[in-house]
Amino acid sequence: MYRIVVPGDFISKDVKRAGEGTYIFSNCVYAQRYGVLDEKDEIKVVPFKGKYVPRRGDVVIGSIIDISFPFWIVEIASPYKALLHVLEVSDDERIEFGKMNEYLNLGDVIVAKVRNIDVSMRIELTLMKEFRIKRGDRIIEIPHTKIPRIIGRHGSMIKLLKERSGCFIFIAKNGRIWIKGDENAVNVVSEAILMIANEAHTSGLTDRVAAMLDALIKQRKRKILTTSSATAENEGEGGNE
Repeated sequence: MYRIVVPGDFISKDVKRAGEGTYIFSNCVYAQRYGVLDEKDEIKVVPFKGKYVPRRGDVVIGSIIDISFPFWIVEIASPYKALLHVLEVSDDERIEFGKMNEYLNLGDVIVAKVRNIDVSMRIELTLMKEFRIKRGDRIIEIPHTKIPRIIGRHGSMIKLLKERSGCFIFIAKNGRIWIKGDENAVNVVSEAILMIANEAHTSGLTDRVAAMLDALIKQRKRKILTTSSATAENEGEGGNE
């Protein structure tokens, strides 16, 4: 069960585990904000809402919105824009200003890691070249505060989504999720993720998600059987000619 706390609620006496969204008073840990209590590792209060504020090391999905040599300006679902330097894209050849759009153009979507943040919230990114998001790949966006629920305890929910749908699912810290696979499966997974985000703190959610994915599996089996039957009939008709 999830415990909802409000500012000032007593949480624990284990002050060594006090984390984000908490404060210590008289050797006790209290909630600093309204949200859901997370005690898996350190004690945190995850807010229901709020803008994504990057932290060093976060992996994000962003969109190129401008080019200002020697940077691409990247929108990362945050009040703060991020910068991607040309050296992060190609370290073995010089990229001229007029050719930057040949490497990354406006509207391209990338996976990157937050490399550095200074006191003025100037955010610098490192491109994760092993991930290539193609135009047309499905990207959905949910509140970044709901990402832990999509992952689930010990990765249980994301494992359920991947194994039963057969889809590739990549979750970024800024609330964006990249999905690849059979179009129908991608549609079902997208719907399931949005349901998880909207009903994150309701009981029986895992069972409802599993039922949705099981329906997808049954639909796939019916489609395979129908296709096999149609193929067999066509081959039989051809043999009788």
